[in-house]
Amino acid sequence: MQGSLWRPAYVGVGSNLDDPAAQVERAFAALAAIRETRLVLRSALYATAPFGPVAQPDFINAVAGLLTLLSPESLLDDLRAIEAAQGRVRSGERWGPRRIDLDLLTVGGETRRTPDLTLPHPGIPQRNFVLYPLSEIAPDLVVPGVGTVRNLKERVPVTGIRRLGP
Repeated sequence: MQGSLWRPAYVGVGSNLDDPAAQVERAFAALAAIRETRLVLRSALYATAPFGPVAQPDFINAVAGLLTLLSPESLLDDLRAIEAAQGRVRSGERWGPRRIDLDLLTVGGETRRTPDLTLPHPGIPQRNFVLYPLSEIAPDLVVPGVGTVRNLKERVPVTGIRRLGP
């Protein structure tokens, strides 16, 4: 056991290749199987326009809420292992198409800035494809140094995002 306290962690999940909705569901199942971690919340799926300059298909995005005993670094290692198991190839192309993308958004109230990990994830305040699903499961979450998810969501456009299902 790495820690003695269960801490909340939130993970952004996205895909736009090879049946994206199935890829996101497969990632949720893998997240539920991480050692010393419990999947306790999951948002609906959202269809979203791609972010960045690369022409590509729309994404399916969601957010998972976890409780974990793992350190942020160990949890990130497990997220990368899930991506690799689902066939993610890191081509170096930023914002390009991908089979699966798992972003560690927050872990408790921790902040980190290392070459491998920045917490909270620096893209949270600008990304509606993170904030809309995150606000569904944790609207009052305080993103350290940034504000509450509810307030951040009010500042991003609703364009290019559509909630799927009930």
